[in-house]
Amino acid sequence: MGVLDDIRIEITQALIRAAEEACRDGRLTCSDLPGFAVEVPRDRIHGNFASNLALLLAQAEKASPRQIAQVLLEFVNLPAGYVSRAEVAGPGFINFYLDPAWHYQVLPEVEAQDERYGSSDLGGGEYVQVEFVSANPTGLLHMGNARGAALGDTLANVLAAAGYNVQREFYINDAGNQIEAFGRSLEAHYLQLLGQDVPFPEDGYPGQDLLESMKNLVGQVKGKYLRVDPLLRREMLVKYALKEKLFQMERDLADFRVHYDNWFSEQTLHDDGEIEEVLKELQASGYLYEEEGALWFRSTLFGDEKDEVLVRGNGIPTYFAGDIAYHRNKFRRGFDRVINIWGADHHGHVPRLKGAMEALGIEPDRLQVIIMQLVRLFRGGEPVRMSKRTGEYVTLHDLMDEVGVDAARYFFVMRSADSHLDFDLDLAREQNSENPVYYVQYAHARICSILRQAETVPPVAQVDCSLLRNPAELALIQKIAELPGEIAYAALHQEPHRLAFYANELATLFHGFYTTCRVLSDQPALSQARLVLINACRITLRNTLHLVGVTTPERM
Repeated sequence: MGVLDDIRIEITQALIRAAEEACRDGRLTCSDLPGFAVEVPRDRIHGNFASNLALLLAQAEKASPRQIAQVLLEFVNLPAGYVSRAEVAGPGFINFYLDPAWHYQVLPEVEAQDERYGSSDLGGGEYVQVEFVSANPTGLLHMGNARGAALGDTLANVLAAAGYNVQREFYINDAGNQIEAFGRSLEAHYLQLLGQDVPFPEDGYPGQDLLESMKNLVGQVKGKYLRVDPLLRREMLVKYALKEKLFQMERDLADFRVHYDNWFSEQTLHDDGEIEEVLKELQASGYLYEEEGALWFRSTLFGDEKDEVLVRGNGIPTYFAGDIAYHRNKFRRGFDRVINIWGADHHGHVPRLKGAMEALGIEPDRLQVIIMQLVRLFRGGEPVRMSKRTGEYVTLHDLMDEVGVDAARYFFVMRSADSHLDFDLDLAREQNSENPVYYVQYAHARICSILRQAETVPPVAQVDCSLLRNPAELALIQKIAELPGEIAYAALHQEPHRLAFYANELATLFHGFYTTCRVLSDQPALSQARLVLINACRITLRNTLHLVGVTTPERM
């Protein structure tokens, strides 16, 4: 963690000690302190930190928050050398104002840590899996998959930076009804290409990409599969097309700077008997029952609206049965926690899956699900519905072709997962400050331009950083100091969008500094201090954007 986080911890501990002493003195009656915050207020006029402890104590103490805050201030010992004053504000917040000298500890820290600046050991090596995208391999990756890829990969980066041991996983849905429909679709295309008059299945996948797959196959094997048993033929067509689709997915995701540690096949759960095994375990513990020829899971015991079928009347396990076996498999592999990023249409699936984990003796809170809202694409102010490649939807490949990887990743990450996202293609291509990714990257390029002019950046130990007293300089240092805390918060609360927001704020402060403060001037000592400052800003901006998966050009 960084200097600012150390100060935050000291203030937190000082408040705890103050409350304890006030209780011993009879001024407060509390026994257990509530979980309270010490955080950076939005408006710096309210100090460097603010705490809500007094507001949280008000009900138990039967006193006004302002009265409680005054009592706490009577007993608090402010961290020596850091806090210059503390005061009660508003309805009962306690605001802390730091001595400006703390700023000068930040720049040496950034210089020393360089590429590691912002990282911490917060996670303590906790083994965490992040599963994201996991698209059906029956077509190309679309916009929802693209948003999940950007959010999932950024979250994994953030967790790793915060000291967690992270594994990225893609779950291949290569079993079940969708694969059967996939096989029938491929077979219809294959036979039609060879002149057979066969109808296309009503539940089939009509994507142009499947037709292209079968054209490729016909070019290789001609009518080799015409006289093969239909069941075997579909199996062979699926095997060919799945390999092709997965190759395309892996290629497109790699182009999107997303790389997985593991690709897990759903079919292996059937082949290895894990689904049958988990059904027996749930049956033995009394969580399953038979009705109308089907096998049901008592998911209503865990808050679900209705019980769920695990095995249909025809003896075929449902997708939910496979999902239970898959998640048990995850925990058996030793993950302390697993995080899934799912589309909004899977919202109702969360409580029943958590319930299934509880039924298996797995703490349900170890499974965490981030629900991701829909993406709407706009061009010229109008919604985009058709794809030049598939005729059905805009693919990840289309998007990268049109706006580039940097803009795509940044736009997907700059909004919270639970917010609907309107993606403006025209804005994403703009080369001006209206485009948020261009705006942030330009700040980095502008810093690099100044550093090239200066030719060298002096070591911070040889610079008098106390010369940095301009409000624009101090505000920039304050924001640089916040990065370790931002990464830690984003990891703890699974909010990768905070990093994009932070990058924008840092860029804004730098652009403001650039307007106010001339770096290379006729004051050598001040120029050197400002070179150290903007270099620290460059390091911080680079580290932040790399977590988001965005490049940091040195010229624009």
